[in-house]
Amino acid sequence: MWFLKQLVKNKLALMGGIVVVVLFVVSVFAPVLSPYDPDAIHVNEILMPPSRQHILGTDELGRDVLSRMIWGSRISLKVGFVAVGIAILIGVIVGSAAGYYGGWIDSILMRFVDIMLCFPAFFLILAVIAILQPSIYNIMAVIGLTSWMGVARLVRAEFLRIREMDFVKAARSIGASDFRIIFRHILPNALSPVLVAATLGVAGAILTESALSFLGIGVQPPTPSWGNMLTAGKDNMEIAWWLSVFPGMAILITVLGYNLLGEGLRDILDPRLKER
Repeated sequence: MWFLKQLVKNKLALMGGIVVVVLFVVSVFAPVLSPYDPDAIHVNEILMPPSRQHILGTDELGRDVLSRMIWGSRISLKVGFVAVGIAILIGVIVGSAAGYYGGWIDSILMRFVDIMLCFPAFFLILAVIAILQPSIYNIMAVIGLTSWMGVARLVRAEFLRIREMDFVKAARSIGASDFRIIFRHILPNALSPVLVAATLGVAGAILTESALSFLGIGVQPPTPSWGNMLTAGKDNMEIAWWLSVFPGMAILITVLGYNLLGEGLRDILDPRLKER
């Protein structure tokens, strides 16, 4: 209840939350909301502009753009949540071990994080996807495996701060195991920045997937994706502006919504910001 009151007070975060909820509802109820089959080809309706029959027009094969965008939202959410889930899992494990044990374990793990950060993430993803066969599963895995380093640093920093607190010392004094101290006492108190990072990470994953699909090495046609819809729009920019504008706006609004929600969560959950 307190959280909802704080969220309502933060207008930008509330706007971002509304966008995220609407996108989630649209993706879940895509079969109901979609007015046409997203893969149905109609040769007599090719490149029709927005009209009452096709609200957002049709593409170069006569497929309804609105229907494909609705189904494409499923791809975006699936990639965003699964990729971020992988990144959070790896980041929490690495950050927890480094922050709790310290010493040589911390040094080795953090140097590995530094090495991973030396590689430009997008070009590393391009290289891996070029080797592997482009598919949504490979994209989710690669994005997740190349975006966990920031989460690991956040978790490590929180563990270094919390492990010196009195309740952790009390748990050690009564003989609690390292596993119990990490997962029962420290980790629940270190999840606030992780939640913020996850929200912002979903936006980054959606943007990366769209970029890969736009370049032709992401989600492959005929599966609808906002990125590969942009590719079709690029090829017909002069005669069919709606093929680029509407998918581009969908990506913009979605990424902006997650970023606004993430910034709002940071303001609400970070006690150090409340003191200022």
